[in-house]
Amino acid sequence: MTPRDMYERMRQNWISNAPAFDEEMLADDMVLETPFAMPGRPVTTTGRADVLAYVRAGHASVPFRFDDCRSLAVHDTAAPETIVVEYELAATMIATGFSASAPFIGVLTVRDGRITRWREYQNQAAIAAAMNDPAR
Repeated sequence: MTPRDMYERMRQNWISNAPAFDEEMLADDMVLETPFAMPGRPVTTTGRADVLAYVRAGHASVPFRFDDCRSLAVHDTAAPETIVVEYELAATMIATGFSASAPFIGVLTVRDGRITRWREYQNQAAIAAAMNDPAR
């Protein structure tokens, strides 16, 4: 799979409310990076098993369902195994029905058909605002 194919698979996982990754998508030495992680959250998680455990636990704890993943742009890089994606995740809070969205940027590297690195830049202020239902 190409990086674009793998990103599309991630999008479909989000839209179907599954964790972003499944075991067959990841290289053994996969690295997940979230440089702007909230305090107490890891910035780097390494290895297929640890990455899967992290994303599965995170997915199980979210109080919302994803409604859409809109691709804003997909940029090729000088390295053919790496792309940069700009996307927006739209979600609805399960308890209240409040819907909102937040923008993200990801850097995805795929080698031999498996993800070796996913670096996601999250707009924490937008995420916090999206999770804060103004009707409450």
